[in-house]
Amino acid sequence: MKRLLYVPILLELLLLGAGTLTWAQEKTPTFSPPAQQQQMQQAAPQVWSAQQLNNLVAPIALYPDPLLGQMLVASTYPLEVVEANQWLQRNRNLGGRELIDAAKQQPWDPSVQALVAVPDALAMLNQDIRWTTDLGNAFLAQQADVMNAVQQMRTQAQANGRLSSTPQQTVTTDAQGGQQAIVIQPASPQVIYVPAYDPFYIWGPPVYGFYPPLYYPRFGFGFGWGFNLGFCFDGWGGWGSWGWGLNWFGRLVFVNNSFFPRYGFFNGFRGGFGGRSIWVHNPGHRLGIPYGSSQVAARFDRASMASRNSFRAGSGSRAAAAPYANRSASNFAGRTGGPEYRNTAPQQYRSAPRFNGGSNLGGGFSRGGGFSRGGGFSRGGGFSHGGGFGHGGGGRR
Repeated sequence: MKRLLYVPILLELLLLGAGTLTWAQEKTPTFSPPAQQQQMQQAAPQVWSAQQLNNLVAPIALYPDPLLGQMLVASTYPLEVVEANQWLQRNRNLGGRELIDAAKQQPWDPSVQALVAVPDALAMLNQDIRWTTDLGNAFLAQQADVMNAVQQMRTQAQANGRLSSTPQQTVTTDAQGGQQAIVIQPASPQVIYVPAYDPFYIWGPPVYGFYPPLYYPRFGFGFGWGFNLGFCFDGWGGWGSWGWGLNWFGRLVFVNNSFFPRYGFFNGFRGGFGGRSIWVHNPGHRLGIPYGSSQVAARFDRASMASRNSFRAGSGSRAAAAPYANRSASNFAGRTGGPEYRNTAPQQYRSAPRFNGGSNLGGGFSRGGGFSRGGGFSRGGGFSHGGGFGHGGGGRR
C-alpha cells in the first residue's frame, strides 16, 4: 500500500516537461481554489521571456562559475538530482574520496555524480524539483538566453553594490570583442563556498512575476561551509582543471576532457580526448522526463528512446526504472502539474530552517522530510521502502 503513496510524485516529475510552470508570468502569488486551478493550467511556452529567465536564474546567478556551469548541466537531469540527494542522505557516513568513489558507482551523469562533493549545491537543486526542471528545460531550449540572464543579474547586483570580491570568491570583469562578462571564481584554488542570499536583498522586487519560491535566508548575503575538493579528488589541480566551465562570450558550457578520465567519471560522458569541448546533453540520463518544448523534444527524444530501450533490454538497476521512464505525459491528460505551486506565496518558505527537507512540491513532497519517511525512488526496483530522505532530508549545513 505504501508504494501507492509514491506514484503521484513520480508522475508529477514525468509531467513537468509537458507543462512548464508559469510562476514567473504571474504578478501576484495568491492561492486559488481547485476549480480555478484547473483553468490556470497552461501549455509550456515555446520561448521564455527575458524577465522570466531573470527570475528563474536569480537563486544561482551569483554562484561561482565552475559550480554554476555544473549545476546548469545537472538541472537537465532532474530525476537524477533527486536520486543523488536521496542517496547522499543514506550515505552520510562517507566523506572525501570515499564519497566520490561511491558516487561514481551510481548510474548518474557525471555532473550529478560530482555534485555530491558540494552538498549545499545539490540541496539547492533538490529543494524544489519543479524549479530545477524549469531551469534545465530553459537551458536546453535557450542556452544563450539563460546565460545572458545570468550576466544581466550579475551586472545589476554589482551596480546595487551587492556583488564584489570577498575572502570566499573573486569577482572580475572580462572583455572580448566589445563584450563584457562578470566572472566569479573561488578565491581559493581548493575550497569552494556556496553563496546564500535572498534575491529581494540583491535585486529588490522583480520587474514582473516573482522569484522561485525556494527557501531564502533571512540575512542578505553570506556563505555556508567551505568545501575542500582537494579532500575529494586525488591530485586536485585547481579550478582550471574542473570538469565544467562557462564561456561567456560564446554563451556555452564547455567540458574539460582531461577531468573525466583523470578522476574516473566515465558514466555517459560525451566529451573528446584532451583539451576542452562543448558540452552536449545526454538524453540517456533524462530517464523519460519530458522536455519542455516540442523543439527540444525533437532534438533528443530519438536518442532518449534508444537509451530507454536499452534499459528495458538490459539488466541491473536501470531496468526496473524503465517502465516508469517510458510513460508518456499524454497518458495523464489534464495533470500538467501544480498551479498550487505557482500560487504559493514565496514568503511562507522563508521561516523554514535552511535545507531541512529536500524538495517541496506543494503537497507532494514534505518540507520536513523530503519524499517521505521511508522511501523515495530506487532505480533497482521501482520504489523502495528502505531508503528515502529520512526525517531531516535535504542538504547539510
